[in-house]
Amino acid sequence: MSIEEKLKEYNVKVNARLGELLSNYDPDYPVITEAMGYSVKNGGKRIRPFMTLLFSELCGADRFDSRALDFACALECVHTYSLIHDDLPCMDNDDLRRGKPTNHKVFGEATATLAGDGLLTYAFEIIADSGATDKAKVSAIKALSELAGYKGMVGGQVMDMIGESKPLDRREYEKMNALKTGALLRCTARLGLSAAGCEDAETYRLCDEYCACVGWAFQIRDDILDVIADQSEFGKPVGSDEKNGKTTVLSYMTLEEAQNLAAQLTNKAKSALEKFGRRAAELCELADFLLHRRK
Repeated sequence: MSIEEKLKEYNVKVNARLGELLSNYDPDYPVITEAMGYSVKNGGKRIRPFMTLLFSELCGADRFDSRALDFACALECVHTYSLIHDDLPCMDNDDLRRGKPTNHKVFGEATATLAGDGLLTYAFEIIADSGATDKAKVSAIKALSELAGYKGMVGGQVMDMIGESKPLDRREYEKMNALKTGALLRCTARLGLSAAGCEDAETYRLCDEYCACVGWAFQIRDDILDVIADQSEFGKPVGSDEKNGKTTVLSYMTLEEAQNLAAQLTNKAKSALEKFGRRAAELCELADFLLHRRK
């Protein structure tokens, strides 16, 4: 089974659980859950949930373990909230996301903002209501709040905004990358290992290194695709980074150099998981898949 086929298989489980989690609504204001569901259900490869489940399995959990599945869905809610807010007129002002109108184009800016807020806060409720141990829940909440917050993804988004008004130097760009994209990918390991009850510090360190390298390579590939991708395939406008005056990896190196750097990071990520042998095969396949993705 190819990694794409595995992604689709896992997506079925993740999407079904997300559907269950988002099935409740208040009849006095159903628009909020409709708006939340619109973006959550709007496709996507579900890379972060997939990684969360794979890290859980790496430490001996069953496939589609219910605890890891809920942690994975919580992370996907946070990721989706970040996309809704990122697309708002006050941020990137994008009209398309995954080939469909962005949330604020369908529901208006106010409802879109609240839909993002709803998904962010609901993520922690999902973790709290999961069947994981109390220790695992606390660990997951700590990881998600830290890596999605101002010390992680939010901080990276702020640096991204700063980069629209002034060029970022390479150190600043790499830090922005590590926070904006890398933080949530690092969170996949923290959540998956926590769900599986892993307490081995070395396992956490090696998995974190894998995620950090994959996250950096992922953002480099995103910068490249913003230049070379076909919009119909990419699912959102191309050339938006240049239009918004953003600093990208191509501000410091050629396209070929960027591609080589992404390949080096991918190899480093796979090397971090060597001690796990065949148990890490799918994570290594995923790293290669993300390196060559077209959207």
